[in-house]
Amino acid sequence: METSCLKNKNCLITGATGGIGKEVSIQLADQSCNLFLTGRNKKKLESLKKLLIKNNPDINIEYKEGDLTRLSDIKNIVTNAKHHFGNIDILINCAGIFMIKSIGKSTVEDFDKSINLNVRAPFILSREFSKDMVSKKWGRIVLIGSSSSYSGFENGSVYCASKHSILGLSRALNIELKKKNVRVMCISPSSTKTNMGKISVDQDFNTFLNPKEVAEYIIFILSFDNEMSIDESRLNRMIMK
Repeated sequence: METSCLKNKNCLITGATGGIGKEVSIQLADQSCNLFLTGRNKKKLESLKKLLIKNNPDINIEYKEGDLTRLSDIKNIVTNAKHHFGNIDILINCAGIFMIKSIGKSTVEDFDKSINLNVRAPFILSREFSKDMVSKKWGRIVLIGSSSSYSGFENGSVYCASKHSILGLSRALNIELKKKNVRVMCISPSSTKTNMGKISVDQDFNTFLNPKEVAEYIIFILSFDNEMSIDESRLNRMIMK
C-alpha cells in the first residue's frame, strides 16, 4: 500500500533494530521516507542502514547509537537528528524494556530504568520534535503501549505501571496537539514474536503477534490525513495460550 502523505517525510525511530522497530523501519523506507535510526548497538544500526539503502537507494538514512535511559544520550540523538534532517515529521517510539518480577523482588532501580526508557524518553523526544511539527502544522507521534496499558498481570507491577503511563501520556498529548494537526497515537500490541517477547515463558510463543503485521498496522494508521484520526488501538491475539 503506497501512502503519498508519507513520501519524503523525515522519520525518527527508536529501538530501530528490535522486532517491531526494524519492521517499521523497513516499511517506512518502502514509503520513501527518510529515516533517522536509533538503538544501543552501532553494528546493528549500520547493518540495518545497509539493508534499507540497498532496497531504497534514493532515501536519506542516518543513525545514532545511544542508551535512552541516559539524558546525555537522548540529547545527542536529538542534536544529531536535527543536524541531519532539520526537523522530524514522524516520531515512532519503539524502544522499551519488559520486566517480570514480583513486587517483593523489584527494586527502585528496576522501576527507574523501566520508567526512564518506557516513558521518560518518549516524553522528551515528543516534547523536542513536536515543536517543529506544530510550526509546520503536520506531524505524527506513535507511542508503543501494550495490552498491559489496559490491564495487569502477576509479577508485572513495574512494567504495567510504565505502560499505563505511556497510554496516559499519549491521550494527553493527543488532546493538546491535534488542534495543530499533530496526531498522537498509542498502539498497544499484545505479546509479540520478538526477543523481548521470549521473556514471557508462561505463554505459547507461537500464538504471539507477528511484528511485521504490527508494523503494517502502524504504517496504515499513519497514512490517514483527512478528518478521521485513530487515537489508540489495541492489537489482540486470536488465540490466548
